[in-house]
Amino acid sequence: MKFRHLGRSGLMVSEISYGNWITHGSQVEEEAALACVRAALDVGITTFDTADVYAATRAEEVLGRALHGERREGLEIFTKVYWPTGPGRNDRGLSRKHIMESINGSLRRLGTDYVDLYQAHRYDYSTPLEETMSAFADIVHAGKAHYIGVSEWKASQIREAHQLARELRIPLVSNQPQYSMLWRVIEAEVVPTSEELGVGQIVWSPMAQGVLSGKYLPGQPPPAGSRATDEKSGAAFVARFLTDEVLGTVQRLRPLAEQAGLSMAQLAIAWVLQNPNVSSAIIGASRPDQVHDNVKASGVKLDADLLKAIDEIVGPITERDPAKTESPAKRP
Repeated sequence: MKFRHLGRSGLMVSEISYGNWITHGSQVEEEAALACVRAALDVGITTFDTADVYAATRAEEVLGRALHGERREGLEIFTKVYWPTGPGRNDRGLSRKHIMESINGSLRRLGTDYVDLYQAHRYDYSTPLEETMSAFADIVHAGKAHYIGVSEWKASQIREAHQLARELRIPLVSNQPQYSMLWRVIEAEVVPTSEELGVGQIVWSPMAQGVLSGKYLPGQPPPAGSRATDEKSGAAFVARFLTDEVLGTVQRLRPLAEQAGLSMAQLAIAWVLQNPNVSSAIIGASRPDQVHDNVKASGVKLDADLLKAIDEIVGPITERDPAKTESPAKRP
């Protein structure tokens, strides 16, 4: 496993991190989840990403149990706050009240005294950014989080938050966006701004919800048990890619992967890691063998000709519109 700095911070993270968005506590049984975390640890992954909202808080609990007994200083544990975790009006968003209550809940479920990175899961249009950043500052100064990050924020929002973080003397070091060969909306604005500010990307869905693994074929129904067949495991997210045009195009990548000596999944993960602003790529798994396959993308260098060939194939179907950088999440 190779390691990179998270942005321009001193924190080192594994190039490939393990996330449990749609697996732990929902898609797979706990025994399988624990086996996947053990596989991640065995192959050298030290960075683990979760969120309070995943599986209605159960994902944090499962991850906490899976990591119990591990040397805490040897791990980087990330979680997030924003989405509703209860029925009340204040059980959501980035108000001071919700942030303060959420960090305590996350630490309890994870079984740790602190998280290495605490992330704003979306931008909150209903709360003043100064209130949000002040609450984050208090959490950092209390030792409950070492670093602060955001997820799916626009370039202008990252810049404003970064300035407030500097004034509050806390390290805002990361953004967690969707990024893959098929979804490159961060490249035009978010990446240049982040490079300027020293913010690193922790990217999710590097395989475009599994589509870039090549397992979905044009003109055929999704494989049984795949993400596209399970409403609990992100079927709505993968649906945008399940057109014959996209799936047919993806199959044209197979010879390039074989030429590089990689599986299609490895090619997809290695591709996002070619971007120097990417600090880590998040993978998920429902079986340990998926972890063992995916991790082989760490340290892979794709040559310029291969990258050009990939662009020529997927270019016509790649989404690049920077207006789609964020998912608007106005509080109801």
